[in-house]
Amino acid sequence: MQPNRNQSKSRLQGVNHTVPMRDGLAWTVPAGHVFRIKITEGSQVADFNMWNLHNPRERMWASRTRQLQRAHVSTYDRLWSTLPYLRPMATIIDDTLADYGVDEDGHRVHDLLGTRCDPYVNRLLTGEDFDFHCHSNLVRAVEPLGLTELDIHDVLNIFQCTGLNVNDQYFMTASPARQGDYLEFFAEIDLLCAISCCPGGDLSVDLWGPDARDPLETCHSLGVEIYRVDDSLLKNWCQPAFAPYSLPIRGGMAAAHSLRTGSIKRSTCC
Repeated sequence: MQPNRNQSKSRLQGVNHTVPMRDGLAWTVPAGHVFRIKITEGSQVADFNMWNLHNPRERMWASRTRQLQRAHVSTYDRLWSTLPYLRPMATIIDDTLADYGVDEDGHRVHDLLGTRCDPYVNRLLTGEDFDFHCHSNLVRAVEPLGLTELDIHDVLNIFQCTGLNVNDQYFMTASPARQGDYLEFFAEIDLLCAISCCPGGDLSVDLWGPDARDPLETCHSLGVEIYRVDDSLLKNWCQPAFAPYSLPIRGGMAAAHSLRTGSIKRSTCC
């Protein structure tokens, strides 16, 4: 089944945003809306974070999404939230790079394997300070909305082309994304989203090692588009509920696990 890309009659375009080169942006998306992250100029990778708009403790859980979906996500994969919530926050509904598959070197796109670049590891590896890593860009993007550095979490690397080598080590290559490519999501709940235009640009230039240099010429801005869909398309849809783990409920959430005593410590585990 292929997504229908001729949807002009079933959706109404809302807000458009531009994420400047080597910078970050945060935006909100109401449940039941669609948002698209798009290549508007040259090839560029993005680091993506996502939270429940009303409760930032519920946020995207990259590692569980890897387990429940796959390590490189695409159309119809769902992005899951952290415990104790564990529900789909967004579903990927279109991906212009879905047919990229696996290249001859084992790369795939849109990965949940790596994490964001950050000034701490940069200092560790190079001895230099740089203030526009994805971690820093994401922090600056969400601070006006009341979040802090402690809220930034492992990312979805959008348009990033990666894999694991024969030694099980993470590796990257230049992004195959080109102008007009996009990744599109359906918001299952009210969302706060943030992305960083990676300072590595399209990752065609080494960031560390003997051949490292400033990849500024490979850096570009990105676009974010938000759409409202026709109400008739949502008539059989409802927001996902929290995972129905049966701990006693206190104050709207499950009570402390340690309060349950006398349980039989024998069950299945994933």
